[in-house]
Amino acid sequence: MSLRLPVPPLLRRRSSDEYRPLPWRRADREALARFGDAASGQARRVGLAAPAYVDDRRGTAAALRAIDAAAGGGFYTVPAEAEVDAATADACFDGGGESVVVDVQTHLVNPARFHGPGAAALIGFLEMTDPERWSGGVDPARISAAEWAALVFGGSETAVALLTSLPGQEHENVLSNAEIAACREVVDRYAGTGRVLTHTIVHPNYGPGEIEAMQAWRDSLRPSGWKVYTLWDPPETVPPGGMPTGWFLDDEAVGIPFLEQVRTLGPRIVCAHKGIGGPVPGAAPAGSDPRDVGPAAALFSDITFLVYHSGYEPDPTGEEGPHEADPGRGVSRLVASLADAGIGPGANVYAELGSTWFLVLRRPREAAHVLGKLLLAVGEDRIVWGTDSVWYGAPQPLIDAFRAFTIPERLQERHGYPPLTVAAKDKILGVNAAAIYGVDLHAARASRDAGREWLEAARRELGARLA
Repeated sequence: MSLRLPVPPLLRRRSSDEYRPLPWRRADREALARFGDAASGQARRVGLAAPAYVDDRRGTAAALRAIDAAAGGGFYTVPAEAEVDAATADACFDGGGESVVVDVQTHLVNPARFHGPGAAALIGFLEMTDPERWSGGVDPARISAAEWAALVFGGSETAVALLTSLPGQEHENVLSNAEIAACREVVDRYAGTGRVLTHTIVHPNYGPGEIEAMQAWRDSLRPSGWKVYTLWDPPETVPPGGMPTGWFLDDEAVGIPFLEQVRTLGPRIVCAHKGIGGPVPGAAPAGSDPRDVGPAAALFSDITFLVYHSGYEPDPTGEEGPHEADPGRGVSRLVASLADAGIGPGANVYAELGSTWFLVLRRPREAAHVLGKLLLAVGEDRIVWGTDSVWYGAPQPLIDAFRAFTIPERLQERHGYPPLTVAAKDKILGVNAAAIYGVDLHAARASRDAGREWLEAARRELGARLA
């Protein structure tokens, strides 16, 4: 199928370093066709060139209406007028002046480090999944610190962003722990403190020296939390052609010593990658399974656990459904782990939506089940917003889509899901993360609204720092 318009951001088959894109389904092709039929005429009607319309909020409205229609309706509340009237589109997607977006998962690369196995894997994924953007090869400058600042802070309403990185030791990673902290310092200098939160990446299975180094990292890097990839093994321990197995948070040899050190040192916040276990569905490392989250949270009730990706696993063979239908799949694995350990809503476990929301938003029935299960398992006070930007460009279309999404009443009645209210969305988009990290929402809102005069100077220094 050919489109007269570029594929809209919400329907592009993108990937991260962690998964391959899901294949086009009939509903995806129908949504693309509906978008192409509607948006080509709407772009002419409002006097915008095709690329400009696709990137405009009116283009987002057209894409969401096409996705909703292809899924049978009732998932995205977007009026037809939003496709052509900017004020209507803004009213549809705006959270109001009081709403604050705190994105707890953002990424970038240091172009000077863009080599080795990590960079090679990322290049392959980007070229495979977004060939139009990378037809001339992957330019790391376009996913660099300067672009991160421009797209996250300049291209969206995000008020506070947490910067993290990929798994891998410093000599092989595309962004080091020290560079994460340096980005925070640059933005603090130009935008005022508090716009950037940071992770320090820890690999407890790399050896005892890694856990011992945490005290020096805490003192010098001042992380907001510790990030672990339980699906990762040191490359030298993986046989040729083999797959990592990873480790678990409740491992006596690895996970427990790490969590004890977190308890001793602080900050007592652990962000663990769970789900999205690799490029081949069904062949994920064992450590990506969230079965250890409940036991670890019960053992360490004084530590806050953020489950990155919420255990979601993209599956080309079908969509994730209600928990009772398949408790061993995707997010349901996290639900089961928490229930078995007696961890309920309001406890010390938070579910994070980075990449998960991007993957399910064009599968709105699956999105309703994923969000519905999380609302039941952890509650609206324990779900946090993340996007995995800058891999996906500016995160505003993802924010807009989330604000427009609803869990249809028919699914609420059938499965007992709570409604996804405006108040719940505000909590998920910012209030909950602010409570975890001690973010002053009033100050964050004021800094966001004060203008972006700082942005160009920060972009220049970020580019120079990581060149």
